[in-house]
Amino acid sequence: MFELAEKIMLTGMGALCMTQKKAEELANEMKERFNMTEEEGKAFIEKMQQNFEQSQQKLEEMAQQEVRRAAERVGMVTREEFEQLQQRIQQLEQTLASSQK
Repeated sequence: MFELAEKIMLTGMGALCMTQKKAEELANEMKERFNMTEEEGKAFIEKMQQNFEQSQQKLEEMAQQEVRRAAERVGMVTREEFEQLQQRIQQLEQTLASSQK
């Protein structure tokens, strides 16, 4: 399950690198073909980066949801649930220790 999350994150990072490079190549190509100015090229790259960041955030949210679902299917508890159980055990141990005195 953690391998799945790791693969998803690595895929996202790889896509980020590829997408930025491709966006720059596309911007350069558009500048040549359509006589775009430097400012227009920069604006185009910025827009492409914003679109990618939004897509990346959605992908990360979907990956996190899938990891949560997989954890629930195999019966894993969340860190928050685990910490709550630890606190409860400590309270019960303290109560038991004080009642034995």
